[in-house]
Amino acid sequence: MEMENIIKLIQTVSESSLTSFKYVEGDSSLSLEINRNVVSGQVPEVQASPIHAGINAGTDKCESNKLIITSPMVGTFYMAKSEESEPFIAVGDIIKKGQIIGIVEAMKLMNEIESAYDGVVEAIMVTNKDMVEYGQALVSIKPL
Repeated sequence: MEMENIIKLIQTVSESSLTSFKYVEGDSSLSLEINRNVVSGQVPEVQASPIHAGINAGTDKCESNKLIITSPMVGTFYMAKSEESEPFIAVGDIIKKGQIIGIVEAMKLMNEIESAYDGVVEAIMVTNKDMVEYGQALVSIKPL
């Protein structure tokens, strides 16, 4: 399957009500799983870490007036576009909703991770080239 078709398939599954999907062709297989749970309370757990391919698969959490942006997938976290580039964010930066906070590389695809909130970066909980898990805390933000 070509990369363009894989991206279209991922987008289609993401936009549907499916929570999991598996595709097998010869020796290759593709398995997708999306967590669509929303926890109710004062501040809901939000499925709002859009990535470059258009998937809303990550979660953000709120803990005692801090917003935690989590990884929407397993992969390698990068703090900048290249080794020569400045990091996307630093502690103390004011960030806006939709601003890129990092990149997670998964299966040779670079997925830009965007903030779902406006706020001030309180802590960056990972370093450049760290392996991250689905749901792992990446950045702590104090809301504005």
